[in-house]
Amino acid sequence: MTTPYDALGGAQAVRTLVDRFYTLMDEWPETDALRQLHPQDLSGAQQSLFDFLSGWLGGPALYTEKNGHPRLRMRHMPYAIGLAERDQWMMCMRQALTEQVSDSVLRTALIQAFEQMASHMVNVCAATPLSSSTAELQP
Repeated sequence: MTTPYDALGGAQAVRTLVDRFYTLMDEWPETDALRQLHPQDLSGAQQSLFDFLSGWLGGPALYTEKNGHPRLRMRHMPYAIGLAERDQWMMCMRQALTEQVSDSVLRTALIQAFEQMASHMVNVCAATPLSSSTAELQP
């Protein structure tokens, strides 16, 4: 059975997806709230996302080998992630997938899976000021 990792094109395709995601996040003014959660140098975050997605998509479990179980929600709890940040993350990922994944069935399945994951990271209600967090994501 072909994994999403293989269907995307393996490590190089996952790297391209991650790089495009972070380029969009870094360049789009409408993703500023999300960008502010990250350090100026995005290379560590890019590597972490690449490592995570590699295993999550059915390829080598790079993140787990380096860091243990991902525990995504726990690792994101120090950062105020609201609906705006979730939506901005999804906007970047949806665009990166649209540009890279020509198979519409695979693209739709990945978007749905990413939407569930992104929603699970939300840890503040809409009434909580999102600017109150000064923490930055670390690799």
